[in-house]
Amino acid sequence: MDSYQPTPKISDDISQADLDWCHRAVQGVSRTFAITIDLLDEPMADAICVGYLLCRIADTIEDAGHIPPAEQAHLLRTYDAALDPDDETTVAEFRAAADEWIPDDAGDDWSVVAHAPRVVETFASCPLPVRRAVRPPVRELVSGMAMFVERYADRGGLRIRTRAELEEYCYYVAGTVGELITNLVCRDADSKQADRLRENSESFALLLQLVNVSKDVYVDYHDENNVYLPATWLGEADVSQDALCDPENSDEVAGVVARTAEHAHGFADDAQAYLETMPRESGNRLVAWTVPYLLAVGTLREVRKRPEDALRRAGIKISREEVHAVLASLSGGVERDMLGDLRRTIAERPFHLA
Repeated sequence: MDSYQPTPKISDDISQADLDWCHRAVQGVSRTFAITIDLLDEPMADAICVGYLLCRIADTIEDAGHIPPAEQAHLLRTYDAALDPDDETTVAEFRAAADEWIPDDAGDDWSVVAHAPRVVETFASCPLPVRRAVRPPVRELVSGMAMFVERYADRGGLRIRTRAELEEYCYYVAGTVGELITNLVCRDADSKQADRLRENSESFALLLQLVNVSKDVYVDYHDENNVYLPATWLGEADVSQDALCDPENSDEVAGVVARTAEHAHGFADDAQAYLETMPRESGNRLVAWTVPYLLAVGTLREVRKRPEDALRRAGIKISREEVHAVLASLSGGVERDMLGDLRRTIAERPFHLA
C-alpha cells in the first residue's frame, strides 16, 4: 500500500489527507483497480478512486458470510439511505450499525467500512458534476445487493438459479460500476460518443465480473456461501449447487465453469468497442481501462484451459510476470487501433511469452 504518490486534488474543497487515504485504501483492497487509478490522470483518478470506495463498502457487507442476511440487508439499506441527499439518515448511523460486525482482525476491506464516514464525506466534497455522475449508479448497486441478499435470506448465501439471474446480479454488482465509469468519462464527450459508450458499458463490466465468477468458484462457496454458477446449468450436469465442490463432481462442474467462461467471452467484442470509443478528457486515459480488459482476457484464457482449478482454493490467476509484462508493454500508452492485436495476443498465450 505504499506505491501511491499524492497528485493535485480534484477540488480545493477536498482535504488532501483524505484523498491520500482513499488512494492508499484502494491499493489495499483491489490490485486491479489500483493499477487502473494509477494510470489515470487528475481529476479523473480522484473521482474514480472515491467512487470505487463507495462501492467497495457495500461489496464488503454483501460478501460478509458472518453477518446474518437480515442484518446484511439492513446495513445495505441504511448505507443507501445515507447516500441519499434527501434522507435524514447519516453515514455515522450506518457506521454505528456496522460496528459489531467488523472483525477484530479486520483487513483492508473492513478498514474501508470502518472509515465509511471519511469516504462519504470526501465524496460530498467532490464537485457537483462528479457527485451527479457517481451517486445514482452507486445507490443502484447498493439497493441491488440488498435485494439479492433478501431474495436468498433463507439460505444465508446466494444461489443463482438461471443465466438471466446471473446477468441480473452481474449488472447490479458490476454493470452499475460500468455506468459510474461511463458517467465520469463521457461528461465532456459529444452525444454520439456518449451514446456509443453507454451501449457497451454493461458488456465491459459483465466481461470482468463473469471472469471473476468463473475463476473463484471455491472461494465464493466456502468463504462467502455464494454459488454464482446457475442452478440450471449445474442441473444439466446432474450436480446440485451445494455439492459443486465435492471431488466426485469435479469433472461435471469444470464443464459448467468452462460454459460460464464461454458466456463471458461473448461480451469481449462489445467490451472492446467500449474501449475504442473511450474519450480522453478530464484526466481519462485509454490505457487505464485497457489493462483490466487485457488481464480479464488473459484470465479467461487460463479458465478455459484449466477450468477444474476454479474448484481449488488457489483459484485461477494469471502470473505476476504476465501482469508486469502487460504494464511494461503499455507504459507509453495505447492507441485504439492496437486493441485488437493486443487482445488476440493475450488470448492465445501468456503475454510475457508472446
